[in-house]
Amino acid sequence: MMRYLKPILILFVSWVVLKAQIKIYVWLLMFHKNNLQGGDTPNIIEKFMVYGLDKYFIYFIGAQKLSAAVGLLTGLFYKKFIIPCAFVISVLMLGTVMMHLMVSDQIHKFIPAILMLFCSISIVLMTKFEIRVSD
Repeated sequence: MMRYLKPILILFVSWVVLKAQIKIYVWLLMFHKNNLQGGDTPNIIEKFMVYGLDKYFIYFIGAQKLSAAVGLLTGLFYKKFIIPCAFVISVLMLGTVMMHLMVSDQIHKFIPAILMLFCSISIVLMTKFEIRVSD
């Protein structure tokens, strides 16, 4: 069972991050219309500005997430990519959680980031444990 847990987590984290980033980039290309979630939710640029971040930071964070998610998928075939990419996702998700806490968002708004943080840290720890056991 444990043998399959890490690849499942890798696929899950990569899929969620890629899906979210693709949705954001498609939305950004749609001339900054309201969030794809609908309603009067602020768009992604407005959200970043609430956190005190420049709107161009969206592209930097997005590129980091996309690169890490693709690298994590690559890690299924080339193991050396797993730890750095899962670590990058962990750091980004920790930053996301901290930003939500800074602006006193309701917890349901950052539960996905907490879940991704937990999963990516689990991937790093499982990989480190496998390396230690194999040595």
